[in-house]
Amino acid sequence: MSWTDALENVFQRYAGAGGGTGAAPADVHQDYQEVARSAPPDAVADGLAQSFRSDQTAPFPQMVGQLFSNSNPEQKAGLLNRLLAAAGPGVVGALSGLGRSVTPAQAATVSPQQVEQAAEHAERDNPSVVDQVGHFYSQHPDVVKALGGLALAVALQHIARRR
Repeated sequence: MSWTDALENVFQRYAGAGGGTGAAPADVHQDYQEVARSAPPDAVADGLAQSFRSDQTAPFPQMVGQLFSNSNPEQKAGLLNRLLAAAGPGVVGALSGLGRSVTPAQAATVSPQQVEQAAEHAERDNPSVVDQVGHFYSQHPDVVKALGGLALAVALQHIARRR
């Protein structure tokens, strides 16, 4: 049985979610956890990236700030290192005082607002950062739950369409 077959019941619940034909299911967080455990990481990462790009969700920088706020120190450092690697001087300026590689201790000194600014610069300088952040957080589904039901439903819809 393939991963798509195993998740068919979940995917059927998102066939019309957010697309004007019905509301997202009430257990979207549980559904996301199930998909994140079973689907290939690339499929989950792509779904998250589509959620970041969606006009139905908050802007990418705001979502990144929210994820950062709900991340542990290692995850915060990992996110910041991806933002720094993805873009140029604008990101470094938004994260003043940090080098090109951020430790968990350094990440603790960064505010979500600084991360939002850095994400805005990174997205403008290198749009592929959206995919990179999606890939990073596809490995941390417990943190992604902080984005809320609509963002998760958009991600699940995209994953369901991809199968």
